[in-house]
Amino acid sequence: MRHAFGLVLGLLLTPALLYGAAWGYVQAGRSFDGTGQEITDRTRIYGAFALLAAVGLVMGVVIVARWASPLVSLVPALALLGLSGWFLADPGAVLDLPGRVPPAGDLDAGLRMLLGSGLYAMMGLALLMPAWAPRRWSSERDDDAADLDFYNAMERGGRAR
Repeated sequence: MRHAFGLVLGLLLTPALLYGAAWGYVQAGRSFDGTGQEITDRTRIYGAFALLAAVGLVMGVVIVARWASPLVSLVPALALLGLSGWFLADPGAVLDLPGRVPPAGDLDAGLRMLLGSGLYAMMGLALLMPAWAPRRWSSERDDDAADLDFYNAMERGGRAR
């Protein structure tokens, strides 16, 4: 049941990470003038940074959470890495994809820039790491039993298995 819930959560998390990072990137880029070295819209840049920080926070929680199924991070990781690999193989087809998927507009530019810059590949690799931990695939009951054995052995002054 934990892995089924993890799969659903991973499927929901994938577009949230893609669109959240892309929209935050576009809004941050529009709120400052690089040539004049000044922020032109403080409200917009604060909102963009808050959204990008939220995307980073969600990724961090998914990466370190012991309770989460590895599918929560594996599904978005494979999607991000798959898009990045597809971009390297056929950039024209992938860069045309955001224009065919709603919503259109500013978000398309953000999706294309983050894909072309390799940021989605970096996010995908970071999200792939928890799937390699065998402990994430075991059930919580196994983890609880192992922890209980360890603490009982420590109380007796012996060694844990």
